[in-house]
Amino acid sequence: MTLRFKALLVHLFTGTGAVLAMLAMLEAVELRWDAMFVWLVVALFVDGIDGPLARRYDVKTNWPTYDGVLLDLIIDYLTYVFIPAFALFKSDLLPGWTGWLAIIVITYGSAIYFVDTRMKTKDNSFAGFPACWNMFILVMFALHPSEGVILAFVIALTVAMFTNLKFIHPTRTKRWRKISLPIALAWTFFAGWAAWVDFHPASWAHWGLVVTSLYLTFAGIAQQIIPERPQRLA
Repeated sequence: MTLRFKALLVHLFTGTGAVLAMLAMLEAVELRWDAMFVWLVVALFVDGIDGPLARRYDVKTNWPTYDGVLLDLIIDYLTYVFIPAFALFKSDLLPGWTGWLAIIVITYGSAIYFVDTRMKTKDNSFAGFPACWNMFILVMFALHPSEGVILAFVIALTVAMFTNLKFIHPTRTKRWRKISLPIALAWTFFAGWAAWVDFHPASWAHWGLVVTSLYLTFAGIAQQIIPERPQRLA
């Protein structure tokens, strides 16, 4: 199998995220939130491994006809932003004007963030909250906090998108990657399990979601505060 063909397969693999987004949306319009989030978690898993594959097979060189970055952004907006925002609006988590406010700031703010050329830092982390609304809203479905708490988080995270606060990329941020990557995989497992049991309030997965979410949220900020140790010369 040639490198060109492998690069094409990576693009086609990334494209499956569009199908997963449609499957999630079909469940969402039927208000089957557990099934919707299962598909979104699968899409998140695909998104987590297509990047390393794209870099391994150098898709920009070996199959430049397709823009993998653009394809990824289109799918990410659907699965990270649009569908989760719809779920937040149609559920009972934010009724009335709070739901309207949330979907407006989430969809509009995320669209502007996605086209910001400064969204990546030198160490391949994110500058500002990377619009991972799929992860945030899944945790809200699991924990079911009060309306005021959810709305406060929505506003705070939207503002955080346009700051210099650092948020790690579990596979691309080298610093602490030996910890970050397993925690990101653990988050995916806990999220899938929580959705699979329809966010049962007694599920042990909720505690796993809390712990892993806290790490993924604050690890990058901690890296900004804690200076990196200089590497020893051999």
